[in-house]
Amino acid sequence: SQNHIVIVTMTTATVTNPAAATLAPRSAHTSLKRSRILFDTSADAQAAAGENDDTTTSASATITPLAAATSAFIPPLFSDPLLHKASISRRIKLQYPSEVNNLAFQGEEDEVRAAAEETTKGGSNKESATVRAVRELRQEALDRLRSGDHVDSSVVSSGEGRLVLHREQDLSGGGGRTAAAAADGGAIVLAGAAGGDSAASTSASSGGEGQKVRPGGILVKRKDSNTNIPTPKWHAPWKLSTVISSHLGWVRSVAFDPSNTLFATGGGDRVIKIFDLAKACVAAPDALKITLTGHISPIRGLAFSERHPYLFSAGEDKMVKCWDLETNQVIRHYHGHLSGVFALKLHPTLDLLVTGGRDAVARVWDMRTKHQVHCLSGHDNTVGAILTKGTDPQIVTGSYDSTIKLWDLAAGKCMTTLTHHKKSVRALAQPSFENTFISGAADNVKKWVGSDGRFIKNFTGHRAVINALAVNDDGVVLSGADDGTMNFWDYSSGHCFQTGATVAQPGSLDAENGIFAAEFDLTGTRLITCEADKTIKIWKEDERASELSHPIDMPKWRKKCIAEAKRRY
Repeated sequence: SQNHIVIVTMTTATVTNPAAATLAPRSAHTSLKRSRILFDTSADAQAAAGENDDTTTSASATITPLAAATSAFIPPLFSDPLLHKASISRRIKLQYPSEVNNLAFQGEEDEVRAAAEETTKGGSNKESATVRAVRELRQEALDRLRSGDHVDSSVVSSGEGRLVLHREQDLSGGGGRTAAAAADGGAIVLAGAAGGDSAASTSASSGGEGQKVRPGGILVKRKDSNTNIPTPKWHAPWKLSTVISSHLGWVRSVAFDPSNTLFATGGGDRVIKIFDLAKACVAAPDALKITLTGHISPIRGLAFSERHPYLFSAGEDKMVKCWDLETNQVIRHYHGHLSGVFALKLHPTLDLLVTGGRDAVARVWDMRTKHQVHCLSGHDNTVGAILTKGTDPQIVTGSYDSTIKLWDLAAGKCMTTLTHHKKSVRALAQPSFENTFISGAADNVKKWVGSDGRFIKNFTGHRAVINALAVNDDGVVLSGADDGTMNFWDYSSGHCFQTGATVAQPGSLDAENGIFAAEFDLTGTRLITCEADKTIKIWKEDERASELSHPIDMPKWRKKCIAEAKRRY
């Protein structure tokens, strides 16, 4: 969590403790990953600690940081320094139970335990009245600080120490933050003693404005959060518009032509059907234009060429075909895959075809000569999703081995491997307005930087096996899952503004409501999903919705962002 206190340093006017003097600067600059508490005290505090034990002068000369710090907190109520030391150690352990193993005084536990045993001499293991009284008084002071009440100045010691609380990100710049950064919740400064000079220096170090200094300071965790809450863009909810029942098997793939007038679907019935988009949206009986046959297994990938009147298809029969839409015949075959082909994409600027399948490789083909240009090997399982771009990395593959690889097309080698997912990556999608992409798996949806694969954020909340992802130009993301659930997200912020589920058509089993493929048309106003109930469903935005009728639930969104910021991925 960003609110966890990492380093507490105690600065004083006069530093006479050599152990703390050498330990504090080293830890403040070099130990950013370990939580420590460093104590420093004044000469008066050490003198007070040395006067409490007249029998051991050598112990006062080599006083430990914790023993010196006991007088810098609330002053001891008893003359026994060991008793006060044990009470301070116990109170800090109760306040920070998760950081006990990292405290600087961890090595003194044996001495503290011996002091506690000495106070309970006399044949009784029960807690003495003195120890119990000290513990109760310390707890009352802690409760007063938690409730916001100031500690009575009569119980404040006359030392000159003060406590400065830092977090790990405050020390990343070299041991502190600026006053402007501290004003927005970076460092917390609590006074450890009364005194005009100490209070003035404490207030100045904390920014000076709006930062109250408490006398008799104690270590307190800060509750307010510095989490950046992105403001999501409002999107209208989507609703079902048309259902097309044409295929005789599961519908596994869909593609739109460059003119946005046609779309093609392929399914488990081994045929490709081409529809008129405008007629299909109104459920016209003549929406189906043509049916292409030629595959002998389910068709898993379709793509229209932007520069040629060609349609490319890939199936589980290891075949990759090129169809001429002017003659409606197959004009090229691309042979080379050793098993079923599960994904197919065309390069946006070059005449290249990229396919991936169950043989765990992605193959790059020359569209005209039918020759294999590259065999991109490296995955350990089926290549289930492919992206192509005009800039490096020009090919992105997602595999069932739960990894994503970014490839250098010119060299035919892997540039980066992303291992963040824990489940099979079955879907990839990229927007047209920025160089990023998203990946979907059974664990969650992740957003990445397109140039180098840096992780950006998680889209959490869709707990299912995600088979399909789609993004339109308005920044709407659809994630469709194997159990029929659909989530609509805002691409920039990751806010899920609509959740729902598709409904299987009458006569189908309830289990046949899975979504296998989804795609927005080129305008972004229509969404087509291919489903397990053998139907093609067309979705559109609800034109009657507005920000007043469907507002964004900002309290829920803020709560989710804060909870995710505290989680470690």
